[in-house]
Amino acid sequence: MRAIPAALAARLEGGATTLCRCWALHRRDGVSFGFTDHDRDLSFGGLTYEARTGLEAAEASVELGFAVGGGEVAGALTSTGLNEADVAAGLYDGAGIESWLVDWTTPEARLLLDVASLGELRRAGGAFVAELRGLMHRLDMPTGRTFRATCDADLGDARCRIDLTDPRYRTTGTVLAVPEPSRLGVTLAASFAPGWFSGGRLTWTGGVNAGSTADLRAESRDGASMLLDLWEPPPRPVVSGDAFRLTAGCDKRLATCRDRFANAINFQGFPHMPGNDFVLRGVEGGSARLDGASLFR
Repeated sequence: MRAIPAALAARLEGGATTLCRCWALHRRDGVSFGFTDHDRDLSFGGLTYEARTGLEAAEASVELGFAVGGGEVAGALTSTGLNEADVAAGLYDGAGIESWLVDWTTPEARLLLDVASLGELRRAGGAFVAELRGLMHRLDMPTGRTFRATCDADLGDARCRIDLTDPRYRTTGTVLAVPEPSRLGVTLAASFAPGWFSGGRLTWTGGVNAGSTADLRAESRDGASMLLDLWEPPPRPVVSGDAFRLTAGCDKRLATCRDRFANAINFQGFPHMPGNDFVLRGVEGGSARLDGASLFR
């Protein structure tokens, strides 16, 4: 049973109520914002809740047991609140949300309704609808290892142990042209074998996107120049001369781990796990070894 503060309970029992909703948004980088559906700014708890954002509750649901509940808030993408460039840059991914019921005449009379995290954010023109995921959502998230033929480690992490600061696995570059929003014509500071950076990571070190990262879908050569295809366009416009850093990519296969990185001993997959085609495989004669040792040669 929810305990309602005495000051707020007295307001609720009155003949007229002066209530509004407030939301506190805490990004993972430590930046916090306050929003309210009231027509004036409110301040409490060291945070100002701005009314000029047009934010309002769109939907809310509560589930019994361990079912995942949540809600939605809707608003406008404005310079005083959430702006489209920061959203596209992923600054709000997984941000914490506090939902408050507040008496706007006396903000000290308030009730914390829910604590959630920001989920899917849908944009349409200058407006957005943000999904709120309750605490039970964390119980529905997969944990532990994934058993599959390919590697489940990230290139360069503690289990992979590849040092991505090694010049063999990284380089810098500069944008020459932008044929399409997600395709860049670039020049690199060093030469590498074709496909070396496919599936890798691009980090912007110059221009308006400095500090943000992007996943590389593929690379290709067009004469003397090199083309990089990103999975998504950068959050802000890229211009010629913008600098970046590239790190190598890995397709998670044992052959790549062995041949490209000489790191088969740290491979975190299960290459001998039989797949769906195992039942269709016929018996073969001969003296070939069937213990999988050849994979590591």
